[in-house]
Amino acid sequence: MKQSQSKSIFDFYGKPSFGKALPLSFQHILAMIMGAVTPPIIVGGVVGASPAEVTLLIQVALFFSGISTMLQLYPIGPMGSRMPTIFGVGFAYVPTLIAVGSVYGIEGIMGAQIIGGVAMIVVGIFIKKIRHLFPPVVAGTVVLVIGLSLYQIAINYMAGSGKPGVPGFGDGQNWLVGLTTLVIVLACSQFGKGYFRLAAIIIGIVAGYVLAFTLGMVSFDKIADADWVMLPMPLAFDLHFPIEAIIPMVIICIVNSVQTIGDLSATAIGGMNRELKDKELSGGLIGNGFTTLIGSFFGALPTSSFSQNVGIVAMTKVISRYVLGIAGIFMILAGLLPKFGAAMTTIPYPVLGGATIIVFGMITMTGIQLLVKDELSSRNVTIAALSVAMAMGIHASPTAVGQLPDMLKTLTSPVIVAALMAFIMNIVLPKKSIEDEKREREQIEKDMNGSSDDADNVQKKVKAEGAN
Repeated sequence: MKQSQSKSIFDFYGKPSFGKALPLSFQHILAMIMGAVTPPIIVGGVVGASPAEVTLLIQVALFFSGISTMLQLYPIGPMGSRMPTIFGVGFAYVPTLIAVGSVYGIEGIMGAQIIGGVAMIVVGIFIKKIRHLFPPVVAGTVVLVIGLSLYQIAINYMAGSGKPGVPGFGDGQNWLVGLTTLVIVLACSQFGKGYFRLAAIIIGIVAGYVLAFTLGMVSFDKIADADWVMLPMPLAFDLHFPIEAIIPMVIICIVNSVQTIGDLSATAIGGMNRELKDKELSGGLIGNGFTTLIGSFFGALPTSSFSQNVGIVAMTKVISRYVLGIAGIFMILAGLLPKFGAAMTTIPYPVLGGATIIVFGMITMTGIQLLVKDELSSRNVTIAALSVAMAMGIHASPTAVGQLPDMLKTLTSPVIVAALMAFIMNIVLPKKSIEDEKREREQIEKDMNGSSDDADNVQKKVKAEGAN
């Protein structure tokens, strides 16, 4: 009861005033909204969806992003982590969705996604028994790679778009807006006091938005074109269940569970200065699987934890679920009121890039924090180093895996590569602590010295016999 009366933004059960909570909530909204709407845009293009169908995919993505977030903050039964996290339609699935959608269409995606959601729920149910398979060296490596792999997105945003090749990409005006936003965020977070420090990201975004508007970089066409109301309808798309689509979808959903483990662990450590509890982890995975499964019937793509928002929590230490809950409600409203959501998409890419690159850096540092929670033995360093090297190497040179079968190519995103390698090596490599490795070196040195002494004795014996 005492917890529910708290008004602190640094208390999970704290309920600050709406005026204090709203700007802090907007930081989370602005950090994740482009990430939530971009996957349906990409997938819609791959499957040849009509403009009306793409709009539907976007709105349902926003709606279920809000539902997924609220379920994590306010659990129902075993579903939900009760952690200060933002969940929504995630980027991590995009390579797999493209591979499946290009062959089996949106119907194949939605059908396979149902089975993937069930797989997530199963992992969540049994996570307490298998959690030992995901120690800090595995979870920390995954979080580290998540942060590293997001840098490219932030830099592309600062340069003017989600990807190179568009007109004006990389011009000076985009960099002016992006760097101005970054400098303001940095100045507020490091030199500001009180609320200015906590609201550094939203202040930077507002300042960058105003500058972009004065430079003619803001368009309100999307608001004018958007409808006023759109209600999610069940079975908006047919459901097909080809086994060739189900297998990669189940794999990516299980691997994404490792990312969720990493994000929830990072939230607990970075935002709450404690370890993640089994019940919280299980609830988070089950809740994510449930929204992924149910969302399939309405046309929503699979959900996952949003690492950029984990970075905001780690950066600000604001963990009030009331603050994050406002963000969840906003996403639900954005899904029901297209004009509401369209207004958020008017924010130019350079503004988002400048505001989020520091957040992505925080994710990387949180991954490192997770890694050092476990001892950095030669074994653990090898697991982390090789996983990161392979993941980021393939990420830097995607054509290196261009000749692989389509099903294998769906498993080459950096997060999946890092998760699979760290998971497998943690099982296969012999468990050795720093003390074990020290004793092993001492034994090797002892054996070598012993062999040397034996050789010297043999030589002396030979010389003695020769003298005789």
